[in-house]
Amino acid sequence: MTSSEVFLFIAAFMACAVEAVEATTVVVALGVTRGWRSAMRGSAAGIAVLAVLVAALGPAIASIPLGPLRLVVGALLLIFGLGWLRKAMLRAAGYKALRDEEVAFAKQRAAAEVAGAAPRGRFGGDPYAFTLAFKAVVLEGLEVAFIVVTFGANAHDIPLAALAALAAIAVVVALAAKVRGPLARVPENTIKYVVGILLTSFGTFWGAEGAGARWPGSDASLLGIIPAVAVLSLGFVGALGRYRVAGATTRESAPVRGAL
Repeated sequence: MTSSEVFLFIAAFMACAVEAVEATTVVVALGVTRGWRSAMRGSAAGIAVLAVLVAALGPAIASIPLGPLRLVVGALLLIFGLGWLRKAMLRAAGYKALRDEEVAFAKQRAAAEVAGAAPRGRFGGDPYAFTLAFKAVVLEGLEVAFIVVTFGANAHDIPLAALAALAAIAVVVALAAKVRGPLARVPENTIKYVVGILLTSFGTFWGAEGAGARWPGSDASLLGIIPAVAVLSLGFVGALGRYRVAGATTRESAPVRGAL
């Protein structure tokens, strides 16, 4: 396996794992509170819809000329990557609360319990659990499909990107089946930070190539781009953390207006 294939697999695996964790959290919460049959049916229906979308969109995207494709996809990945990286940096610096899968699970469970005993559907299932599981799988799965199709099309290796996505989903589902809980042990915040770095790096690489730039060493330049983005983001995290601490210290030491 070449270095570019390794990077493709890792990036697709981690990005898809994040989406799988979020979707699985919803499905597990519904299964625990409303019953597994309807939650599984909704999940299966969502997967079926996603399979049709990927089958329809894959060939269409792959037929686009590589240059414009890399420019458009690179720009999109850069936008998504910077968005993820920004949130991860703010979390790491203490400006934004860390995402807690246990809290997310509790919210989904509370919402399911508040809904009460929903009337049975035509096939004897729970429409609430079915619909919510379906929506969760489709919404998060669309991002997985985007990652698979775009990463794979750019690298001319959609099967490898799909394999990485399937591996990520299998790992997350296996963990969910084992712990049957909120997946709190999965370090999603760390994963999102790493995925933000990878998406930003790939977006920079592909966007520049699509615009006509040539990187030294071609794909090997990613070995320099990824660490550079990581070091730069960590530097910003450190600066933001120091600024937050200094601001808090200043506010605590400032005299109260109107005090003697």
